[in-house]
Amino acid sequence: MTDIKVIIPAFNEGESIAKVIAEIPDCVSEIIVVNNHSTDQTVENASKAGATVLTENRKGYGYACLCGMDYVAKQSKTPNIIVFIDGDYSDYPEELSKIVKPIVEDGVDFVVGARVSALREPGSMTPQQIFGNKLATFLMKLFFRATFTDLGPFRAIKYDKLLTLEMEDKTYGWTVEMQLKALKRKLTYTEVPVRYKKRIGMSKVSGTVKGSIFAGIKILGWIFKYSIK
Repeated sequence: MTDIKVIIPAFNEGESIAKVIAEIPDCVSEIIVVNNHSTDQTVENASKAGATVLTENRKGYGYACLCGMDYVAKQSKTPNIIVFIDGDYSDYPEELSKIVKPIVEDGVDFVVGARVSALREPGSMTPQQIFGNKLATFLMKLFFRATFTDLGPFRAIKYDKLLTLEMEDKTYGWTVEMQLKALKRKLTYTEVPVRYKKRIGMSKVSGTVKGSIFAGIKILGWIFKYSIK
């Protein structure tokens, strides 16, 4: 039987986190919420919803994901698949089954949930997010002949393959780092179209000018770093 664990980085997602947890399919063996220095009811609500709650006080999406991975690595039985999903309820957690299907049935190493325009709720992605995704995936196609169309945070990867990536980014560059390293390590990958809706609350990245700028710098930095390696 395929063992699937979910890691959810969460910073002030008290209003949404329980909804995300409730809609994750029963095929998942453990839901791990990493509280990333929240000041609201994220911890209490995640715990009540049945998740394992960890705390990472160093702010940063990558820090939270790495904290979740460290927890999994210390368990006596490691999973076959790790799924990453945001805690803001912008994704549809029930689509997890669709995300892991290429891995379970076809042996694909890595799957990204692609937020295609036809399935996106109007206004669910900011103009800077849409532009940033198009630029980043265009550059990955140019430099690496990649077929990615999105840097979507809803993604699944074989656990053993995730370890080979030696992930290191602590903040905004986590998603693009994973995709670039998957290309470099020649992992098999695919995208699955997923629905996307307006998040609950304000985005900590795309919802601010500072966040958008720093995310853009990080993403482009990773791409150009790997293009000259």
